[in-house]
Order: sequence, then structure tokens, then C-alpha cells
Amino acid sequence: MIEQLLSGFNAMSIWEYVGVFTGLLYLLLAIKQSSWCWPAAFISTLIYMNLFWQGALLLESVLNFYYLLMAIYGWWQWNGGLEDNSEKQVQSWSVNRHLKIVIILTVISIVVGYLADQYTSQKMAYWDSFTTCFAVYTTYMVTQKVLENWIYWFVINLASIYLYFEMGYLPTAALFVLYTFLAIKGYIEWRDELPEPKRAATVG
Repeated sequence: MIEQLLSGFNAMSIWEYVGVFTGLLYLLLAIKQSSWCWPAAFISTLIYMNLFWQGALLLESVLNFYYLLMAIYGWWQWNGGLEDNSEKQVQSWSVNRHLKIVIILTVISIVVGYLADQYTSQKMAYWDSFTTCFAVYTTYMVTQKVLENWIYWFVINLASIYLYFEMGYLPTAALFVLYTFLAIKGYIEWRDELPEPKRAATVG
């Protein structure tokens, strides 16, 4: 395992190194609620969009194209959007709302996974469909500064670790191990930004 990981790092192109670095920078800046996380996300996703397309992870490549668009949208939203020039504040959604979201996204993931498995050269279609469909909506939650996005990312990151490991993207899998722990940190820091009554109602 260690030898495979070291071999994977040695085989990395300069572009994958840049993708890993800017991806990590995005997450650290997002935890601190710095809008500069979005330019970092734009660079990272542009790189990974190309890498995953070459590796026949088609849904992951499409997902990263979506990330490109959301990086632009997120920058705009976090800097006030159409509302005013004020910074967007952290918010929390109800358990019932999240339950509906999870059910709908699970159904969509199964349908997309089936179509990708039957009609494309997609590898690990259902697994990739799950991470892709949930990541699409969770990215939107980040642009809206929804606290619970970090819980979604925690689960998505765990699934992504397995996906990237199986596909041979070992350095990226290692990066997602770090992402998983940082998702916990992100949740704690964003929760502290909520007003006291709402903070008391959140998990933990």
C-alpha cells in the first residue's frame, strides 16, 4: 500500500500536483469563509476535468466542468450576489429538508449510474454516479453557505477515496483522506458562525 502510494506520487504529472495543491487550498480557504477559495477551485477543477476525462471517469470529468461554473457562481454569491454588497452568512437547513434531498439524490444516482453503465465506457458507474450526483448538489449548498454541506462532503469524500484508489489515482485518494478530516473541521468552524439558538439545534 505504502509502495503503491509512493509510486503514485512519483508518477504524478506537474498538472496533478497543481490540481492537488489548489484543491487543498480551496478547502482551507472555504473553511475560513474566504471568497478566494473559488479562484483556487476554478484552477483545480479545470485540471481534474481533463485528467478524469483521459482516465475514463466521464462523470467525474463532467462534474468538474460543473465545478468550474459553480466556482464563478460561488465567487459572485459569497461577495453579495444580487442582494447587496454584504457578505453571505452561514445558514442551517432542517432535518426534513435534508431527508428529502438525500432520497431524491439517491434515486437520481441510481438512474444515472444505470444509464452510464449501459450506454457509456464509464468505469465504476454506480459508485461514480453517487459521488457525482451528491457533489453537484452539495457544491450548490457551499455557494449558499449551508452548514450541513460539510456532513455531505464527509460521506462523499469517503466514497471518493475508494473510487480513486480503485482507479489508481492514489495521490488524489490520499488528498481525499485529508479532505475527510477537514470536513469535520469545516463543520465545527461554520457552526460557530451561527446565531446561538440555531447553533444549539445543530448536531454536535
